[in-house]
Amino acid sequence: MKFLVALRPGFISPTLAAQMASTFQRQTGGRLLINVVTGGESAEQRAYGDFLDKDARYVRTGEFLEVVRRLWAGDTVSLTGEHIHIADAKLARVPNPVPEVYFGGSSPIAGTVAAAHSDVYLTWGEPPAQVAEKIAWITELAHRAGRTVRFGIRLHVITRDTSELAWAEANRLLAGFDPAAVADIQKSLARSESEGQRRMLALHAGASDALEIYPNLWAGIGLVRGGAGTALVGSHEEVAERILEYHDLGIDEFVLSGYPHLEEAYWFGEGVLPRLAARGLWRHPDAPVAAQRGLEVASS
Repeated sequence: MKFLVALRPGFISPTLAAQMASTFQRQTGGRLLINVVTGGESAEQRAYGDFLDKDARYVRTGEFLEVVRRLWAGDTVSLTGEHIHIADAKLARVPNPVPEVYFGGSSPIAGTVAAAHSDVYLTWGEPPAQVAEKIAWITELAHRAGRTVRFGIRLHVITRDTSELAWAEANRLLAGFDPAAVADIQKSLARSESEGQRRMLALHAGASDALEIYPNLWAGIGLVRGGAGTALVGSHEEVAERILEYHDLGIDEFVLSGYPHLEEAYWFGEGVLPRLAARGLWRHPDAPVAAQRGLEVASS
């Protein structure tokens, strides 16, 4: 088990963050992964005392990650940037292994920062054609920067023994959504500065009909929560097929969740993982190290 920890640049010194990561790696035997959260909502950021606009936040994130990565490499770092000023910073002990950096963002400047600094680019669960466009976009930006980036996707899951049972559960959840609450949440999300959130909202436009936006891809979750708003819904075989479809596009890491989470994790583990294993796409963590590496499946 590893820990994908959210880190917000701007609320902590990059030198301190690099030190903390190094300590965490040493204490846990290398189990830290970092999810960089730049912040998509100015109102939320101001509540934390951050008054930069969206583009400036991404510039700061780029400077932050430049310092952190150079420190992890063992460099002595001085930087006079637009937002970060560091003089003669150095770590007493570099992390081993260096934590991988996960990053998401759909705006042009987010793509530039992701391509320059991330190990894994995360997207929310859009239909495959849109995900393919994102992969091509980030791949090209990373190529220009002389780097390669892996890709992950953030989805919810409703998987059952039959397709009918899975859709019945999705409809049960939908029936519990209070229309007034949906309207209030959609009104709030419509004010979002996040390009990714705008893309999520466009998948359902606030309406509760036609929520299956692609076979087995349901946008109903996005009616009542921001961020990742889509779920894979179907039989275990159908969900495995959709995962295979995303994998064929270039997605190697799947960050999954459900409602309620623990129960859905059991459904997925007992119904879907064996089918992915049969296709050679997943192996049990206790399998021999020499076994072929497959998909990374995480619980969120």
